[in-house]
Amino acid sequence: MPSTGAGADAARAAFRELLDAKGHAVVNARAAAAGLEAAFSRGSLTRTPAIAAMLADLMVALEQDAGQKLGGKSAEAARFILRAISRELDDA
Repeated sequence: MPSTGAGADAARAAFRELLDAKGHAVVNARAAAAGLEAAFSRGSLTRTPAIAAMLADLMVALEQDAGQKLGGKSAEAARFILRAISRELDDA
């Protein structure tokens, strides 16, 4: 059952704003993931198994060693995963 209320609506809107934001995809992806984690912690959204799996995949795509720059495949993977999360958020 999807989360309802102003908090859920605001969390979904904030996530989708970051999905469409200008800037580096990796930076936006980290901010979007942090926003979702905060929404889950507040109880505004419910963490579904699908979203949990997608967030785990996103974290793998965003891993980097100290001093390593992310881009290219990491950015494309982040965009792909964020779009999938966005579709799933209506059920969260």
